[in-house]
Amino acid sequence: MTATIPSPAPSETHDAFPINGTDYIEFWVGNAKQSAHYYRAAFGFELVGYRGPETGVRDRASYLLQQDKVRLVLTSPLSPDGVIAEHVRRHGDGVRDMAFWVEDARAAYAAAMERGATSVMEPTVVSDADGEVVLAAIGTYGDTIHSIVERRNYRGLFLPGFRATSSPYHPTSTGLKYVDHCVGNVELGKMNEWVGFYERVLGFTNILTFDDKTISTEYSALMSKVMSNGNGRIKFPINEPAQGKKKSQIEEYLDFYHGPGVQHIAIATDDIIGTVRELKARGVEFLSVPLTYYETVLDRVGKIDEDIAPLAELGILVDRDDEGYLLQIFTKPVQDRPTLFYEIIQRKGAKSFGAGNFKALFEAIEREQDARGNL
Repeated sequence: MTATIPSPAPSETHDAFPINGTDYIEFWVGNAKQSAHYYRAAFGFELVGYRGPETGVRDRASYLLQQDKVRLVLTSPLSPDGVIAEHVRRHGDGVRDMAFWVEDARAAYAAAMERGATSVMEPTVVSDADGEVVLAAIGTYGDTIHSIVERRNYRGLFLPGFRATSSPYHPTSTGLKYVDHCVGNVELGKMNEWVGFYERVLGFTNILTFDDKTISTEYSALMSKVMSNGNGRIKFPINEPAQGKKKSQIEEYLDFYHGPGVQHIAIATDDIIGTVRELKARGVEFLSVPLTYYETVLDRVGKIDEDIAPLAELGILVDRDDEGYLLQIFTKPVQDRPTLFYEIIQRKGAKSFGAGNFKALFEAIEREQDARGNL
């Protein structure tokens, strides 16, 4: 499981690249102030920090949002020039950084570079009255990066440059707990290249593989490999398109994002029925599956704790593996470009990713593609 706020826990001794958890996920967006309001109102995040001209940062404005162990940073450029503005122009709103929390950023960066990583930022010390943070960064697929964050000598809110902030507007939590996994889409023929990157550079292992026979419909298909770090706290499925009669969801993403990037973020909850009810009440839109799905789902997955009626009402999917079952549901894209979306997941022992739901899910995605004229 992926923890997104540091808590004392030793790294596993067998970890080739020790990572304590996801430190934060940063989005580069066109209007961070308005995006922050959306995530607060719709998803129940709390605004806890700000960085911008008022804190001495001249080229960008960033809003730090938090819900339980999930930390999001929403950043916008303050001029039409520069790398952030170019990223937004090319990709639209999207994930720039999936940051790792480590004990020793210098050692982690050096190990990554020795194994063939591309440097984005050499280890740099940033400090304020609350101590210091060591930051470094390496590149991954597309324009996405992994920052490497060492904060053992820091007592402040988040990072130097951010100040605590609050608002009289306090939407209640929707029950989101932590980042379960993040999924990347890459070009045809590139999946194994990036699988190799995570194996070689970061010591991840391939824990699951789905081929185009597993993930396919009448019209399209994709292939996916799930990468996990040594202690299992970071999981990155990587998708590539496969040959099909029509354009796959991966191809649509690549067309509109103009390259590879993060397709969806899965966030865990302990009460998916309550969470999804609340998200729907706040305007979050979800993919829907035919009610016929629920006529046979229990024959496939067996006994579950939940009543099937609210699952059918809300469109929540169910799947089982050898260790238990899971419940999951997927939002529609959360921006006008059909790119990034979210998965809400509740695990009842299962450690898999819902392979039994792939056909129903991808048919639902294809219905949305068809409505956009992109199938």
